[in-house]
Amino acid sequence: MITPENLRVHEFIGLKATVKKSASAPHKGLAGLVVDETKNTIVLRGKDGVEKIVPKKGTVFRFILPGGKKADLDGNAIAFRPFDRPKKVK
Repeated sequence: MITPENLRVHEFIGLKATVKKSASAPHKGLAGLVVDETKNTIVLRGKDGVEKIVPKKGTVFRFILPGGKKADLDGNAIAFRPFDRPKKVK
């Protein structure tokens, strides 16, 4: 079960997310479904079907968890390859 406390070690693909803060002005406010993730980026597909690549570093994401809870996550804390994150994040 995904909770705000353990979100950092879970899979993000399939979750809805919004960019709450960003060092890059064009990314602030972007929202959509997480469709891909790399070491340094999260790819969001908006309602219009367009995919936007958002850098993790310098960005704060708000994820909508199953059940409707919201959790904010600093992209700097998850800037690892997705399969390495559980080993590196405590």
